[in-house]
Amino acid sequence: MMRIYSSTRWLASTLLLSYLILRYFSEPTWWSELLVYNSVLIAAIIGILFTPLPDDHLGQKVFALALLAWGVGSITSSIDSFFKTELSIFSEAAYSLFYPLAIFGAIRSLRNQAKSRRLELIDTLVIALSGTTLLSTFFLKPASSEISGSQYEVFLTIIYPVGDLVLLLTVIGIVLLQRLSPRSLLFLLGVTTFTASDFYYLWLSQNDLYIFGSLSDAGWLLGFVLIAHSYWFASDEEEHPRTFNPAIVTLALVLSSIILAISVLRPEYFPRFVLIPAFATIALAFLRMAVAMADARKMSEEQILARTDELTGLANRRRFIAEFEEFQRSPGSLLILDLDGFKPVNDQLGHDVGDQLLAQVARRLERVVPKGALLARLGGDEFGALIPGREGMEIAVALRATMEFPFSVAGHEIKLGVSIGEAFNESENESESDGGSLLRRADEAMYRAKREKVGVVRAR
Repeated sequence: MMRIYSSTRWLASTLLLSYLILRYFSEPTWWSELLVYNSVLIAAIIGILFTPLPDDHLGQKVFALALLAWGVGSITSSIDSFFKTELSIFSEAAYSLFYPLAIFGAIRSLRNQAKSRRLELIDTLVIALSGTTLLSTFFLKPASSEISGSQYEVFLTIIYPVGDLVLLLTVIGIVLLQRLSPRSLLFLLGVTTFTASDFYYLWLSQNDLYIFGSLSDAGWLLGFVLIAHSYWFASDEEEHPRTFNPAIVTLALVLSSIILAISVLRPEYFPRFVLIPAFATIALAFLRMAVAMADARKMSEEQILARTDELTGLANRRRFIAEFEEFQRSPGSLLILDLDGFKPVNDQLGHDVGDQLLAQVARRLERVVPKGALLARLGGDEFGALIPGREGMEIAVALRATMEFPFSVAGHEIKLGVSIGEAFNESENESESDGGSLLRRADEAMYRAKREKVGVVRAR
């Protein structure tokens, strides 16, 4: 199996070398440019998809899809050149689709993220759309006086170099913001080679020097082969924090709004078709805002759930311990509560009844705890309370009094008691307060109250 994988790695390089040798000794023919040339691209796609290294498979697949889109453009262009067909609209659409797919695939492949986040996807689309289309739009009017052809042809002439620059700068940014690795450097070299070849082709075309099937066309293939080889090196194992700044989306939104404003004031300045990406960018920006707010709300809810006891709705042990650190900075009482008579109920009537009973106990205790204090379920039938000030013993007595009346659960009348240990924190200086000692004293007082059946005991 590994031998098969290894052969797919070098297949594209072998076919590229064969193409160069073939072209060096012969003139371009339909089969050399349509079949052999594009077979190199197909082999590069196979090399990306069949790497045996564990990786972000979505990044691999999307970048392979980007190469496939470029390949469709190449094949239709070759058919146009040799068979005089009219497929240019397909080739232009395929070449244009290459850029957003390549940008997203590059980000996923180089950043080594285990799963795609919605914001990452939207940010990538905003960068790709606004970077390639908006910049092209701003340069459309001045460029139309320098480049011959219709506004649509001028637009297509500009969008490719801008797309090249956005792709190249995106990869450079990712590489510079993380540790250098063979994969990232080889990927960057491949994108740089592709960009240089594209700019050289555009310069030749603009000066009427380009000849279809020139050896310079192999530069695109070389870039893709280098990128395919990069997938055979392990990606950086370290996760890096997300670096996209919301200001990028804000800038894209402002630029798109400027385009729409100009189109209203001067309707003939921009052709109508360039307004579509401006509207799309604004829509994506607002979508990003909505997704960011939803993610923030979800994160807030998850943080609340992570610090809340699921059964009773009280604070859980994690939150209790976290707030205990802050509690030690000022005078107050630490209460440890343990229910009396709960275990027989749980054993005889079942855990469902026991859970309902605990929920009712929590509601009663909650009513007594003053505002600014914290009541938490520490686990099982044990509770804790942090009472600021000097009213801890009074609150403890009131908490015990809530157990005087029986509970009604699932048709059963259940009588419970509670043993409470109270330890007072005298220190107003956290450095002088011994949290471990305070917890131990409250715990010992609670066990003494349980042994002596006195309800509430203040720690010595």
